[in-house]
Amino acid sequence: MSNYEDWLQDQPAPKKEQPALVVAPIHGVLPYAGDRNPLTRSDTVKRVSTALATPMTGGIRQLYHFDGESEYAVTLDALRSPEFYGLEVQLAPVYYYCRRQRGMYPHHFDLRLTFKDGYRRAVFVRNATSLAKRETQDEIDDIFAAVTEDFADDCMVVCTDDYTRAYRDNIRRIWDYLQLGDTEADKIVEDAARNTSYWYLSDLIANCDFEPGRCYQAAMRLIGQNVFWTDMHGVIDYPSRVALNA
Repeated sequence: MSNYEDWLQDQPAPKKEQPALVVAPIHGVLPYAGDRNPLTRSDTVKRVSTALATPMTGGIRQLYHFDGESEYAVTLDALRSPEFYGLEVQLAPVYYYCRRQRGMYPHHFDLRLTFKDGYRRAVFVRNATSLAKRETQDEIDDIFAAVTEDFADDCMVVCTDDYTRAYRDNIRRIWDYLQLGDTEADKIVEDAARNTSYWYLSDLIANCDFEPGRCYQAAMRLIGQNVFWTDMHGVIDYPSRVALNA
């Protein structure tokens, strides 16, 4: 019997760069429409691929790929806005003149958000270490200066460090509960919040004469709709401090 070393020598050497993963067609889901595929292998970043329905897609789920968890969290934050209309990711390149390199370069914006009034916002996502560098700030200025009105109405920078692990986990759970919908439970929990005394989420749920599990999900939805305040950078659970937003 050959040993492990003999078997290993027979295996082809791994390629230094593997091609990006391609998601096969999914029945009932619109295909990915980005200009580039970010689903390359990485030891440091977790790529995200998901199907989301938006008003722009007519309520039909579409496939979206994200460079990392932070970009996905930024998207979920935008999706919970009542003014949100549509999402585009991995956009076609904007060509800009780089003053440092003295040449033209392409830039793919991470996201473009469209709102119900037709306003479009391009989003540049980067970590705090990079954003603190003078060369990155100059690059952003050059990129934003090259954006024309037919591409976006404005541009914004989002720092990934603002999206802590707890925040990302919370926003994912909130998004899942927002998809369920339970107007009866939402009303009961909101009424209890306006008419009873409480400090922790567990206190509020105890004040509701209703199923605790449905009350918890309702509270998460109300947090996602900014009806309730809580610390989004701590794991939201029964001991969490909650309050009505002013």
